[in-house]
Amino acid sequence: MRVLMSGFGTVGQGFAEVLMLRRDFLKERYGKDVNIVCAMDSSSYVADPSGLCPGELLERKKKTGKVGTKGYQDPLKVMESVEYDLLVEVSPTDIKTGGAGLKNIRYALESGKDVITVNKGPLALKFCELVALAKKNGCKFRFEGSVGGAMPIINLCRENLVGEKISSVRGILNGTCNFILSKMDNGQSFEQALKEAQQMGYAEADPTNDIEGYDSACKVVILANSLFKRSVTFSDVNITGISSITSEAISLAASNNMVIRLIGEVSHDKLEVSPRLVPRGHPLSISGTLNAAQVVTDLAGPITVSGRGAGRIETASAILSDLVSIMDDRKERKCQNP
Repeated sequence: MRVLMSGFGTVGQGFAEVLMLRRDFLKERYGKDVNIVCAMDSSSYVADPSGLCPGELLERKKKTGKVGTKGYQDPLKVMESVEYDLLVEVSPTDIKTGGAGLKNIRYALESGKDVITVNKGPLALKFCELVALAKKNGCKFRFEGSVGGAMPIINLCRENLVGEKISSVRGILNGTCNFILSKMDNGQSFEQALKEAQQMGYAEADPTNDIEGYDSACKVVILANSLFKRSVTFSDVNITGISSITSEAISLAASNNMVIRLIGEVSHDKLEVSPRLVPRGHPLSISGTLNAAQVVTDLAGPITVSGRGAGRIETASAILSDLVSIMDDRKERKCQNP
């Protein structure tokens, strides 16, 4: 399996680490190596048809700030020059235009390549177009890590719960907001909690996407389209963030044995992100940076999953699950058509 990596930031580096950690597992399962044949960051790239050493990529990025030895202007020209089977698209998210990630995914699918992404921007803006493009060209398109990081939710619903009628999915989809609200439960002001989140690296210098609910809204769109077969985009979500929540509101909730959490909810007729009162002890009253989602089904009832919604290795573990799925499918097809 020849992999082209677009993006070599936190998640991209995590995936390179995971490939090193699971090299023997993949070789034993499939009888061949998974090789990175090209890696791009925002300004540089490196390619080798025989495969690149993940450790060397990580070391170069650490020492020089660049993954490659060559510069480039157009990522599509780099992709055109490389023979690969799978694009792993982990470039920075752009929820306004889809950014380079959208162009890269389109190009790969149009070229008949399988794609794994954790990039929320393209999925929140052009989900149906990309899925249709993958189907037209016979490609696999997987994106488990785009919602909840290591928390298995998309594949859980589409595969393990395939026989269920799912009426809704609601959950905590942004660990930064949950960290801030958890700190406010313990008496901190919103401003203090946000500053601590920034100091610990949970929140960006510009935290708008998190605290105004935009990040959660992207994930709600992905869930709506992938699980409920809806055709919606980011602009269809009713969004209310947490920046207006006061210490008084937190105290009032506590006096009624409640907490306030930012909840994203999706169903066949609902698409919303908003702060909600949650009873203490409820599965969605969790604290800290964890994500959690409750899937309401007709046969099994409510099923709740939780996990780390961010982190280099955690999110890379979701990419690995998609990679295994794609390689299993290829292996099965090969057995059916020797």
